[in-house]
Amino acid sequence: MSDLTFSLVTAIFTVGGLAGSLLANSFIDSWGRRGTHRFCAILVALGAALMGLSSNLYFLLLGRVIIGLGNGLSLCVGPIFLAEIAPSSISGSIGVLTQLAIVFGIMITQFIGINLATPALWRFVFFISFCLAALQAFSASVVVESPAFLLKQGRLEDHKHAAYRLWAEESLLNEDYEEPRAASPDNVTFSQVFTSKELREPLMIVCYGMLAQQVSGINAGAVLYYSNDILAKSLPELGPYVSLGVTVINVIMTFPPIILIERLGRRPLLLLSTLGGMASVGALGYGLDSGASTFSSLAIITFVMSFATGLGPIPFVMIPEVSPPYAVSSLSSVALSLNWIVNFIVGFSFLPLRNLLAGGDRFKEGRIFYLFVFLLGFSAFLLFRVYRP
Repeated sequence: MSDLTFSLVTAIFTVGGLAGSLLANSFIDSWGRRGTHRFCAILVALGAALMGLSSNLYFLLLGRVIIGLGNGLSLCVGPIFLAEIAPSSISGSIGVLTQLAIVFGIMITQFIGINLATPALWRFVFFISFCLAALQAFSASVVVESPAFLLKQGRLEDHKHAAYRLWAEESLLNEDYEEPRAASPDNVTFSQVFTSKELREPLMIVCYGMLAQQVSGINAGAVLYYSNDILAKSLPELGPYVSLGVTVINVIMTFPPIILIERLGRRPLLLLSTLGGMASVGALGYGLDSGASTFSSLAIITFVMSFATGLGPIPFVMIPEVSPPYAVSSLSSVALSLNWIVNFIVGFSFLPLRNLLAGGDRFKEGRIFYLFVFLLGFSAFLLFRVYRP
């Protein structure tokens, strides 16, 4: 596979993800949270089957874009579903599970890939993905639908039954779902999201949160682009396990926010994560410019740790918490669409910008990370001006 073909297969996943997030509002409000999750699983199973059985590039691309579509939908509905079924006292902790599921899935995929990434066995990776997605689709029937969605649909008996299954204790029933959701306005459209004065502040919060997450550079590969090269030089005996090791750190450090988010609060945890991320990215830039591979390795590790404790999970927690019930699916769709767009822009522009700022000098490649420090700091400044949980 040529570099151009590999780039196309990689990038088309983002196209599918963006399309899924743009369409998520309609699916979430029409099919419900459980129904949308089942559809996401079906899409992933279909995409994995196409990629695993593909005999040419076209089926590979089609499968990749379908998987992206399922992921885009899932990223929107997941945080909403978790927030609506969680008792309010631990809603933040439950919300962190979105990011934990993402990084845990990446870790498992990398582990499988190390053993199966050969010309004879690579199709088994997609077979495993198909089996897991199919299992999720079939098991969705036993999952409780969101009481919020049922109440919004006027299905009062189903709402009471779902609420009792989730929160059998009377105190939790009264605390969490005797809310005036049915009296909320009708679902809003994309145009209303951008024009409504009531939604202006929630819109800014969720968009600034997603912007800060992506301009940190981690998801588009800007920071992790160097992780394999630098850490492999510092730890040559680990070789192909370097990427897996970085992801394991990401998984481990996503556990502390589950506890800390309700104790320290969203804003302080996000602030600590942002400051740690800025310091680490700046240190990475300095390490690259000075040729200090050990220093750069430590900077990558501390950045991943900082990102996992706040910038990774909290933007997903924000969406259902700051959004009015009637607009949560629309705001989620807008925020996650922005997430995909910025992800693509950062990933697409990273290497050209790095080369431009370095001017062909290998010892100036770290300059690009000073730009990330500025972008992360500026987006966090915009976020903290309006985000006061």
